[in-house]
Amino acid sequence: MEKQVQDLTLEEKKQVAKDVILGEDGQPLSKKALKKLEKEREKEQKRIEREARETEEKAKREASEVDYSEGRYGVLPLNRSTSRENRTYTDIKDISAAKDGQKVLVRARVYTSRLQGNKMCFFSLRQQYNTIQALVVVDKDTISKPMVKWCGSIGLESIVMVEGTVQKSPEVIKSATVQDAEIHVSNVYVVSPVKKHLPFLVEDADRSEEQIRESEENAKEGDSKFVRVLLDTRLDNRVLDLRTPTNQAIFDIQSGICDAFREHLLANSFNEIHTPKMTGASSEGGANVFKISYFKGAGYLSQSPQLYKQMLIAADRERVFEVGPVFRAEESNTYRHMTEFTGLDLEMAFYEHYHEVVEFLENLFLHIFKTLKEKYSSQIALIRNMYSSEDFVLPVGSERVRFHFKEAVQLLREAGYRKQLTPGQEPPKDEEFRYCEDPEFEDFSTPEERVLGAIVREKYNTDFYVIDKYPSSARPFYTMPDPEDPRYSNSYDFFMKGQEIMSGAQRIHDPELLTERMKSLGIAPDAGLQAYIDSFALGCPPHAGGGIGLERVLMFFLNLPNIRLASAFPRDPKRLLP
Repeated sequence: MEKQVQDLTLEEKKQVAKDVILGEDGQPLSKKALKKLEKEREKEQKRIEREARETEEKAKREASEVDYSEGRYGVLPLNRSTSRENRTYTDIKDISAAKDGQKVLVRARVYTSRLQGNKMCFFSLRQQYNTIQALVVVDKDTISKPMVKWCGSIGLESIVMVEGTVQKSPEVIKSATVQDAEIHVSNVYVVSPVKKHLPFLVEDADRSEEQIRESEENAKEGDSKFVRVLLDTRLDNRVLDLRTPTNQAIFDIQSGICDAFREHLLANSFNEIHTPKMTGASSEGGANVFKISYFKGAGYLSQSPQLYKQMLIAADRERVFEVGPVFRAEESNTYRHMTEFTGLDLEMAFYEHYHEVVEFLENLFLHIFKTLKEKYSSQIALIRNMYSSEDFVLPVGSERVRFHFKEAVQLLREAGYRKQLTPGQEPPKDEEFRYCEDPEFEDFSTPEERVLGAIVREKYNTDFYVIDKYPSSARPFYTMPDPEDPRYSNSYDFFMKGQEIMSGAQRIHDPELLTERMKSLGIAPDAGLQAYIDSFALGCPPHAGGGIGLERVLMFFLNLPNIRLASAFPRDPKRLLP
């Protein structure tokens, strides 16, 4: 044999080497091992051929079957408004066991779906935060296996049109908001399919942190765990994130805040105004403005409608309000700051004392809070499943909780805060927030405001209160000084749970006093501010007002962990898209 191999050509030697089968030890297999290997190969080949025959036979059977559901399912052509059938559609929220036996036509998104064998498909259909279970079940006449199979292939979040019959559920359906009824589907059509991969499931994005942690803690090895959808992922894919039932409820309430704000003001003779958002001067006299190119000159994005509100008071509008964007060029990346937010601003003339305005504002907020509790209780309950919170506590009856700034300072001192920090002194580690350089007149820090909120709730049983007479040094140039002690001012902040939601004051309406105040603060009455000052030289009634941050009210009322969750498309120093 060795001689025969030696006599072979190079190509023939390569072929022999190729035909030799080696074992795990690198040596040629024995005849016995080769015979065993051959049997295994024959067995595998027969398996492959058998599966191929079965697949072919199955395909032939399915092809020969008459799909008696044809026309009852499929993808509808793109709606180009070519016709109008005037069909009656039913909202999920209006379906219950009381409609048992009634036929309905529903358009909704596929929230979840699950095939059970080849004869049944379960859907969870969603409209905003309302969901209902729907079943597609094979029968002899209308629902075929191909239809059920197709239903199971519909992508989640696709918009479908479903026709079916409402049936009372034999048991409570805990996974849906409609818990006593379900839809037995006869027809289903895709109106708008999902054409890209979903970055996350809406169902996952609507789970609370508590549910996720419980899943992580209780999961055994090999078990799947709930997915945590992070804030940046949500905001990068905001349209999908806004579809969660929780977000639908959040922005219902945001709309409700604006409605209640307008309702109360219009009922009290206020006029809605619309002021410029591009200005030639900073309304706050500071540096936190966005500078823009304005043809051959420069301009600014408005920090607030403050100057124009006051000019309209001078123009005899008496009571004005605006709902509009506010821009702040603050390099602040905290949980409660944004560079653009929605301001609910108002200004009103008063007769004798600015407390007329403070009292009106107190009643405005109470109206807003009571409206939310009465009209949006179901949305609030839904949001609490995601972001737990206690009831927002309001003063009882006609009681109002209002403090002078010095009284608030005293409450903090009694709790161990507002300690004097002497020059050169280093405060104890982790207690820096208990010390300040000017305990009497320094503005409150965020930690102090939170502590004060807890103190007020414990002592006065309210989450809503007002601090009056802020130090002049902590207020803008147009704030009226306190006539009895000019170190303080006729200004006020409104608070929710120890968080400031509105800042306001009586404004200086005398041009000489205003100019004097500006000079004392080093603010030059340039061309941009001169028209504002001149409006008071024409005569102006005493007036006061304030600016409310819509997203802050929403955030604190619902106990949201980040203000970006209170804005549909938030803007901060790191985010300009989407």
